[in-house]
Amino acid sequence: MSTDPTTSPDLTAAGAFVTASGFRPTETSGTRVAGHADLGPDQHTPWGVVHGGVYATIVESAASIGASAAVAGNGQFAVGVNNSTDFLRAMTAGRVDVVAEPLQQGRVQQLWLVVITRAEDGKTVARGQVRLQNVRLPAR
Repeated sequence: MSTDPTTSPDLTAAGAFVTASGFRPTETSGTRVAGHADLGPDQHTPWGVVHGGVYATIVESAASIGASAAVAGNGQFAVGVNNSTDFLRAMTAGRVDVVAEPLQQGRVQQLWLVVITRAEDGKTVARGQVRLQNVRLPAR
């Protein structure tokens, strides 16, 4: 991400934590974020299924990217203040598709819904809502 607050940051740039989740955004705007993740043993619990924290990370990341894109023109970015992620189906490996869209976008806060589906059959694996606060980019 850019360190110069006068330029728009690369909202698709991911740190090591997000990269480890497998999430790869392919579409980014202030009204929709889409992407995918290839999941497998690197994201497993000791019992051989994808860890729920991976889904929560993907939900938070997709919502944060979209919400930040929505307010970037105002010299702001968005930070999560609440993440509620439901885990609906266990997976061991495979590609999941991710779609994030805003439910509400206000001057101070936003609420985004993120749905994660199995690419092979479109069944929902996890879904989450993230409430985000719009804040000023820090001076550098």
